[in-house]
Amino acid sequence: MTTAAAEPTGPNIGRRLVYRNGGPLRSLAGRDPSLLRARRRRRMVLHMNRPAPRRGRKTAGHRGHADSSVPDTADRVDNVSQAYRNLRGAIVWGQLSPGLRISERAIAEWLGLSRTPVRSALHRLEQEGFVSSYGNGRERRLVAAPLTLADGQEVYFIVGHLEGLAARTAAALPASRRKKLVARMRELNRELAAESRKRGDASRVFDLDLEFHRTYVEGVVGPRLLTLHRAIKPQSERYSRLYISVLLDELSSSVKEHEAIVRSIADGDPDAAQRTVERNWSNAAARLARIIEQHGERGSWQAWGRYDPGAALGKSRDGKKR
Repeated sequence: MTTAAAEPTGPNIGRRLVYRNGGPLRSLAGRDPSLLRARRRRRMVLHMNRPAPRRGRKTAGHRGHADSSVPDTADRVDNVSQAYRNLRGAIVWGQLSPGLRISERAIAEWLGLSRTPVRSALHRLEQEGFVSSYGNGRERRLVAAPLTLADGQEVYFIVGHLEGLAARTAAALPASRRKKLVARMRELNRELAAESRKRGDASRVFDLDLEFHRTYVEGVVGPRLLTLHRAIKPQSERYSRLYISVLLDELSSSVKEHEAIVRSIADGDPDAAQRTVERNWSNAAARLARIIEQHGERGSWQAWGRYDPGAALGKSRDGKKR
């Protein structure tokens, strides 16, 4: 009867056997120690020189790394920007009408994005005044900001002050630069006057007026003022677009006020330029107030029905009832 030799134990086991999963794999007895050391060094060098797996992808031999389905930071920022631009455009152009309830999940489905970038975009739009919220906790609801008399006047006064500063800067430009600026502004105002006489297309009138004011802002003011202007000006556009057909009756007054702005910038008078622009927007706020009093506010009275983003954005539904 033979007896199996006992497995080596104690400190000598490392020199005799290589263990894997708790059992002896092979004996190292009789092997040249120098060859074993060379093999270990070679394996170490190969391991150190092996390229690291790319972030966000699984590679052979590197299981457990980040999944490719997880977007990197740049993708997340792009998605937030996309959601922000699309939502703000839909609100400014009236596709999401004032007071309409906004469903985060439904918006994410229509934009083809996850809810995270949509939530970030809505938070930014709420800070800028394009979106309003009501209620607290689980009862909190988001809606496209209503168009009200008080809000419209506040927006117009803010835009007036910002553009007044821009006109002041424009009037202080060198004469050669002012000359080009003034020529463009006069051209636009002539077209606007022609449209007012023939009561032309309301959309054309809106675009001409928008371009007139943009001329002495874009490319003239510094980055801080430009950022503030770009954030608030679209809110005034919501009122202008909605009430433009009624505002056409007041267009001749706007044309005369524009002429005063052009003259002050052409004369290189910063004080007069700022004053005439602020007066133009103050008068525009008064005209808007009269129209809202006659035709009513938009969105502040609407009940919160079931939200249909497809109907709001002019897109077809998939036929499934939510």
